[in-house]
Amino acid sequence: MKMHLAVNMERISPDTDMVAVRDHTLAMVKTADEAGFDVVWAAEHHAIEMTIAPNPFQILTWWADHTSNIRLGCGVANTAYWHPINLAGEAAMTDLLSDGRLEMGVGSGAYQREFDRMKPGLQQPDSYRYMNEMLPLLRELWQGDVEHDGEFWQFPTATSCPKPVQDDVPMWVAARSPITFEYGVANDCNVLSWPLTMPFSEVQEYRHRLDNAIAANGGRFDGRWAVMRHAAVYDNDADRQATIESVRHILGLFGNLMLKKGDVVNGFPEHIPPEELEGNFRYDPTMLEENLIFGSPDEVVTKLKAYEALGIDAFIYYASMGLDPAVQLRSLQLFIDRVMPEFG
Repeated sequence: MKMHLAVNMERISPDTDMVAVRDHTLAMVKTADEAGFDVVWAAEHHAIEMTIAPNPFQILTWWADHTSNIRLGCGVANTAYWHPINLAGEAAMTDLLSDGRLEMGVGSGAYQREFDRMKPGLQQPDSYRYMNEMLPLLRELWQGDVEHDGEFWQFPTATSCPKPVQDDVPMWVAARSPITFEYGVANDCNVLSWPLTMPFSEVQEYRHRLDNAIAANGGRFDGRWAVMRHAAVYDNDADRQATIESVRHILGLFGNLMLKKGDVVNGFPEHIPPEELEGNFRYDPTMLEENLIFGSPDEVVTKLKAYEALGIDAFIYYASMGLDPAVQLRSLQLFIDRVMPEFG
């Protein structure tokens, strides 16, 4: 089972220095590169300080200049926000400047608030249709001239400039629903799943959906399946408490965006009070520590062995949860020193 890192530039309050956020994010990426992580992932989000990522390719190119081996994952581009020629060119340029390290992910977004600003009138559940049209078109544009007359985009003959360095750029689809698993498998993509804060049974259900999608595709699937989870390794109670408090706080902000329960002021979501979240088991501290990849090095190894046994090809260590930078770096180093050696 390979190890990946997902990390965001995140500001939880206006008091947080943006330069310090930048430098800490790069330190995390360089540490992962030196430790032999396989891929580092950058997201796409707009007008939200807790995930500063207006263009994942700009971030990935920056990381490429400071790393040697780690591959660079776009996780993921929201296809409804892009024109195909633009997306193909941006992605190919990143592949060129990184000497062929791009892992290209596409998806259909998460927050309706973003759609209301970036693609007014589009409802998030309908955005998968843009992904379905975009994905094969990217591959065509990377090969050469193509004319397109689709549902969402129409253009005369054009191609991607530049072309990717890789002959076959690895493609990833973000999937939780059965239909998206089926689409990813049928279109020769790798599959990236994020069970949020749900228990391990949710991951087992994703395995079931993947197996069904493979069966529907005649048993053919040459791709990889990666699962992302918030992760933290600690060896003292102070870091444990800081981790639980931080993830609960960030989930209150995330709940704002997902449920549209509060406002967003100058890019900062209003926090949903914990008492409004206590009834939801996904925010209960005990359940969070059980469901997420939190714990001592030995506890984290035990949890990840269950993921490995389920047939997961890559675990994505999701580091961003508003945690103090020093605690976050200690966690990553403990993961590198005490957990990764148990996975080859």
